[in-house]
Amino acid sequence: MDPALGLGWDVEVSTTEQETSMNIVRIGLDLAKYVFHLHGVDERGKVVLRKTLRRPGVAPFFANLPRCVVGMEASNGAHYWAKTLSEFGHDVRLISPQFVTPYVKSSKNDRNDAEAICEAVGRPNMRFVSVKSAEQLAIQAVHRIRIRLVASRVRLVNQIRGLLGEHGVVVAQAIGNLRRALPPIIDDEANGLNSIVRALIGELREELSDLDGRITIYDRKIINLYRMSEACQRLGEVEGIGPITATALVAAAGDGKCFKNGRQFAAWIGLVPKQRSSGGRSRLLGISKRGDRYLRTLLIHGARAALGRTRGKQDPRSLWLLKMRERRHANVVAVALANKNARIAWGLLASGMNYDQHLTVSSA
Repeated sequence: MDPALGLGWDVEVSTTEQETSMNIVRIGLDLAKYVFHLHGVDERGKVVLRKTLRRPGVAPFFANLPRCVVGMEASNGAHYWAKTLSEFGHDVRLISPQFVTPYVKSSKNDRNDAEAICEAVGRPNMRFVSVKSAEQLAIQAVHRIRIRLVASRVRLVNQIRGLLGEHGVVVAQAIGNLRRALPPIIDDEANGLNSIVRALIGELREELSDLDGRITIYDRKIINLYRMSEACQRLGEVEGIGPITATALVAAAGDGKCFKNGRQFAAWIGLVPKQRSSGGRSRLLGISKRGDRYLRTLLIHGARAALGRTRGKQDPRSLWLLKMRERRHANVVAVALANKNARIAWGLLASGMNYDQHLTVSSA
């Protein structure tokens, strides 16, 4: 066996390599950057494989292994390895790490993690994460870079406001107010700002302008992705879902068929109530806030924007929102609309239908 590939059988396994590979029906693969741990069982659940591989040896090992179920945590690099191993004919299943934790025995280490993954992937009622396509990962990358730039801009704006506040210069909230206030603040030599601070604020203003320009570039990238995707354009017809939200939904859910129904999709985003039920008595709390926080934020902000444009409209959707607004707080109504939009989005993705505000997507 080639030692350069890092293929070495663990001494705990007494069967030969050929016999072991023929018996394996399920493998738990603990992912890492360089060293990977495998745990395999046969059809009776008996351990027949414990193995450590270095990164160059993973693909050759699975290429020569008979088809089996391979479980992995949905972590960094999981979608790459899922695609790679699927090309070898294996049934690859990704599991959320939170569902693997209960199966970890004793101390947590890589070997025990691989065993826990192997055990979890064999559960008949286990929930799995869909494998993202290359297109979904590309859209997701654009969104993640944009998120980082927006977060950097927020930190920069807060720093500028804080520095100015130390010298008695207070600027109203909202980034637009700061943009308008900075030129006169920098040019006004009678406002008491130290010359050093004035120069620093000028540099920060240039940095803010640069961040604005970079964010605009990524906004244009998202618009182009939106225009090139038929699914995104169908989602964009829903009030409260724009290009950013539509592309994020497609990047996260694909065709939506990995979810049984719209409620399951909304629950995955974290837009359904938490429960504290016992003794046959149901108690519903606020939304669970589980799942994709970014997607949930986009849907709720989009719902708030749509809620502000309902007055004067007579379509069923607007009338429903107006009636709910009479008895509930605006934030509650916005979340309810976000939940509805998530269900409709799932229905549009899974069925391929076009949106009609006068009709209800029955599967949503």
